[in-house]
Amino acid sequence: MPTEEQVRTALRNVLDPEIGRPIEDIGMLHSIDIQGGDVNVHVLITIEGCPLKDRITNDVTGAITPLEGVERVKVELTPMSPDERQALVENLRGAALGPHAGGPQRTISFPPQTSVIAIASGKGGVGKSSVTVNLAATLVADGHRVGILDADVWGFSVPRMLGVSGQPVGFNDMILPLEGYGVKVISMGFFVPEEQPVIWRGPMLHKAIEQFLGDVYWGDLDFLLCDLPPGTGDVSISLAAFLPGASMLVVTTPQEAARKVAERAGKMAERTNMRAIGVVENMSYYLCPHCGDREEIFGSGGGLEAAKTLGVPLMAQIPLVPALRAGGDVGAPLVVTDPDAPASVALKEAAEALRHATKSKLGKPLTLMAR
Repeated sequence: MPTEEQVRTALRNVLDPEIGRPIEDIGMLHSIDIQGGDVNVHVLITIEGCPLKDRITNDVTGAITPLEGVERVKVELTPMSPDERQALVENLRGAALGPHAGGPQRTISFPPQTSVIAIASGKGGVGKSSVTVNLAATLVADGHRVGILDADVWGFSVPRMLGVSGQPVGFNDMILPLEGYGVKVISMGFFVPEEQPVIWRGPMLHKAIEQFLGDVYWGDLDFLLCDLPPGTGDVSISLAAFLPGASMLVVTTPQEAARKVAERAGKMAERTNMRAIGVVENMSYYLCPHCGDREEIFGSGGGLEAAKTLGVPLMAQIPLVPALRAGGDVGAPLVVTDPDAPASVALKEAAEALRHATKSKLGKPLTLMAR
């Protein structure tokens, strides 16, 4: 006959699939009842009709069944009461996160180890989102905990590029991000149909970014990559105001026109208490698949010039390859499907440079001023 202590120890390996923490730590393990070889476990789920309840049942059963003396496992799932959900929210938010509402100021703290990096470009079409997604997947493959905030409210593309669909679970004013390739993601694309345009002005955009930062349970991330829309408009300004002290990575192509505009985006960091840390040059050159010749279709030198102007390193030069584009279209990052491809190698170099540039970052509370 197993003991309750043995069962409880086995259940330490059962994590809530959305929150990623042991069910006992977040108040989901309600009770354990052992009658001979029969083990009955009562688990509280966050909402009625939780889409992952079958997974929770299977994980609990799988953790207990191998114990000596266990003959049958029964898992009972019931939804939390409003008070229990509120206690869970307070547990996840933590005392350091400050008041959720009711005052003129909200304080949100990411864990000390979290590096928040805004990924910007001066103009659209330079592959900023592709770079963001592949950097995130690379960092995850190296053992880091990574999230992407898709701040491009109008031109959201991160969900498609990571092959993530569905609608995030929300309860008690807290949202749980979805996940693809180990990357936590929140995006406007989860809340509106992909073909529907988002026609919002400044105040609504500002509020959306505030909620994506303050109402989403990101957990203990090592990196939060914020995929900004092109340029220096409302969203970029709001995000910079919400994340003083965050880092900025600038993405450009080699051509002069893209370089000049990218420099403007990088210089925005100086004026908004952010810190430019590097430049990534995308579509740097084309490698002929037949002869191996290198052709600089969009010119050369733009990334290096932008880096010199901003006083930051050029972290990588990523070649123009159809597979990088195709991976984004089907939701399969190139660094995952073909890690040895030249573009993947360049993206890994960028990820390594990113780690080096942010390793000395100290976590600080992020003050959000209510508008």
